[in-house]
Amino acid sequence: MIRTKPRSLNSISSADWAEAVRREGVIRPLAEGTKIGRAAVLVAAKQLNLSTVRVYELIQDFRESPVAASLARKKSGSARGHRRLDGGVEAVIESVIDKLVLKGEPTTMRRLLYHIRRDCSAVGLKPPSATAVQARVSARSLRERMKARHGLDAVNNRLRQVKTGLRATRPLQIVQIDHTKVDIILVDDVTRACIGRPWLTVVLDVCTRMVLGFVLGLDAPSASIVGLAVTHAVLPKTKQLERMDVGLTWPAQGLPEIIHVDNAREFHSRAFERGCQQHGIKLEYRPRGRPNFGGHIERLMGTLMGRIHALPGTTFSNVASRGDYQSEKRAVLSFHEFERIFLFEILGPYQNEVHSALGSSPLAHWDANVSQSSLRLPADPNAFLLDFLPFEERVVRRDGVRLFNIQYQDGGLAHVVEGGGAKLRVKYDPRDLSAVFVELETGDHVRVPYADVGRPPITLWEHSLATKNLRTMGRANEHAIFTAIEEQRRVLSEAQKRSKQARRLTVRKRLAAEQTEGALNETPRQDAFQSDDSENEVPMPGDGTVSGVEFWE
Repeated sequence: MIRTKPRSLNSISSADWAEAVRREGVIRPLAEGTKIGRAAVLVAAKQLNLSTVRVYELIQDFRESPVAASLARKKSGSARGHRRLDGGVEAVIESVIDKLVLKGEPTTMRRLLYHIRRDCSAVGLKPPSATAVQARVSARSLRERMKARHGLDAVNNRLRQVKTGLRATRPLQIVQIDHTKVDIILVDDVTRACIGRPWLTVVLDVCTRMVLGFVLGLDAPSASIVGLAVTHAVLPKTKQLERMDVGLTWPAQGLPEIIHVDNAREFHSRAFERGCQQHGIKLEYRPRGRPNFGGHIERLMGTLMGRIHALPGTTFSNVASRGDYQSEKRAVLSFHEFERIFLFEILGPYQNEVHSALGSSPLAHWDANVSQSSLRLPADPNAFLLDFLPFEERVVRRDGVRLFNIQYQDGGLAHVVEGGGAKLRVKYDPRDLSAVFVELETGDHVRVPYADVGRPPITLWEHSLATKNLRTMGRANEHAIFTAIEEQRRVLSEAQKRSKQARRLTVRKRLAAEQTEGALNETPRQDAFQSDDSENEVPMPGDGTVSGVEFWE
């Protein structure tokens, strides 16, 4: 006789379990003895109301597995997994499941039954029932089905056991950065026509769940956007709140110990990696295929997007949620209006509501755990952003430096030329190419404007578009580049009222000008950034602030 393992405790009813316990009290003494007398078996059979044969079976079952569950009453019928179909029918079913369920497009039970019945009839076999087919589909493990259809990565993401993700015991120990496209359509400040959805980059402190900083814009994530976000997170925000007339507190500031990010290209840029190294910040990347390591900031993004869904012009999280809501027709918020609303949402409800994982609000948790004396701030806050800007290495010559086929010149480079010239890092802000920043061997920076100071400020994306078009004509020199950009701007201005894409490009250009106004072109550090040659100095307006970012305190 084939013995089976004891039944699962969850599958035994209360009545059957009570009977198993009663049997255990009678069978255990018999099973533990070396000899079983006939008289003892007869007594046990009478006590349990069973045949002597059944008592001997129970004794054998208990010896193989000495637990009460082995004595539970067996269910009638075939054992689970037992198959009674003809072997040929089984083969047809498994073949069709392999072909349609595991390898083909997602199928229905109706289609599966059609193919099985057709194949069975073709070889003279009796087709199985729908119940039998469903049982055999269910018998295939979820792992097998997912691996065949979606691959091993999908299996690991769904089924692999995960350990606890990041743990932080103090503020600024671990900081996360991530981007998302915001679920709302904005309009132009002037024309009130739609310009599309903005991008949001957020910096989160894992320990306190405080939002340390953010950058809102129309440009896709890049190394410079990451640098702006880090700068906003690290430096005080007093002037920004005063400028935006926000009377709420935002004490978050300080250099983090670890920045934890995913494997996006902008987080692997030379500028970002070198900026972290410069300020003693350890950079760690999320293990591939381990989404639990980014759970904190992803949950924050989900929370923030959920709150944005209450605003006019929202696109919601998906088409099903949006229904027949017409986002573009309902859009009324401009970029600056939404930025102000978002700032109030961060500093008001979010940081003052009790967080389920903390048992207190993020602001209260920050105040209770951070010590102002232990906050580590940049040695030179005025130059902090420069350490995160993208750069190229160039040789400084008598006529200055050349970058993006544009000549830059300033008297502050004279001592470099007199020293024989050197290949130095030339940093640039993609939102404003009107000046670059040459990093000297001492670590200071010299702001170097256009050699032709009459040129207008341009963005890197304007430059790239113009260069791409000019190369096809074989004349991508500096004069042609600026001429092409002027023509692009004229066309955009004319098309602004007709095309959403054109309106978006126009607003991007205006935001780039606003965000960089004063941020890198004006500074109190005359020695490190500006030339001693007053004839070449170009006055730049600005209050030292950036939308979502503040540099000079």
